[in-house]
Amino acid sequence: EAADVVQPVLWAVMVSLAAVWEAAGVVPDAVVGHSQGEIAAAVVAGILSLEDAAKVVALRSRTLRGLAGRGGMLSIAEPVDAVRARIASFEGRLSVAAVNGPSATVVSGDADALRELAESCGESPRTRVIPVDYASHSAHVDELRDEIVSVLEGIEPRGARVPMVSAMSGEWLNGPELTPEYWYASLRETVEFDRAIRVLGESGHGVFVESSPHPVLTPAI
Repeated sequence: EAADVVQPVLWAVMVSLAAVWEAAGVVPDAVVGHSQGEIAAAVVAGILSLEDAAKVVALRSRTLRGLAGRGGMLSIAEPVDAVRARIASFEGRLSVAAVNGPSATVVSGDADALRELAESCGESPRTRVIPVDYASHSAHVDELRDEIVSVLEGIEPRGARVPMVSAMSGEWLNGPELTPEYWYASLRETVEFDRAIRVLGESGHGVFVESSPHPVLTPAI
C-alpha cells in the first residue's frame, strides 16, 4: 500500500492499457489525467518518454514517504462549494484535493481533522475514506517542493503529439511546460477534473475511455 509501490504500478497499468487500446485501433483525439494519471496521460500525448515518465512517477512517489502517517483523504458526495463551507472552520488543516464532478469532491489534510469532518457529515452526504495515509493536494505537500524539483531535474518534455488538457489548470498543454515545477504543482494543487472534462466537452469530445484498473472516474464523467 506504500505510495512509492502503488503509484508506479498503477502508472504502468495505465500506460499499458492505453497501448492495448491503441493496438486495437482506439486512438485518442485528446487526453486528460487525474492527479498521478497525468503522468500516464503525458506519455500517451507524446510529451514524456517512457523513461522520463517512469522517473517522474517513481521519484515523486518516493518523496511521499515523508508524509506517510500524517494525513489522509476523504471523498464527499457533495458539490465543492458546500464542501468548502464545511471545511472553513478547520482553518487550513483541510483542503479541497479534487473536484471530480458536480457532486464528487475529495478533501485532504490532517488525519484527525478528516475524522472530525466525516463524523460531522453523518450519513448524509455520503463519505468514503480513501485508503492512503498521506495528504496529496494539501499544504502537507509544501515541504516536498525543493526535493521534487531536484530529483526530477533532467526530464525533457516535448511537444504534444496528442492534445492534452491539464486537470490542474484546465488549459490545453503544449508540452514543454511539463517541467519538474509542473509535476510538483500537480501534486500540491487541487485537481480540477470536472473543469477539465467540461473543457473537453466544449471542444467536441464526447466519448471517454478510462484507462485504469478501476473505473472510479467514469461515473463522474
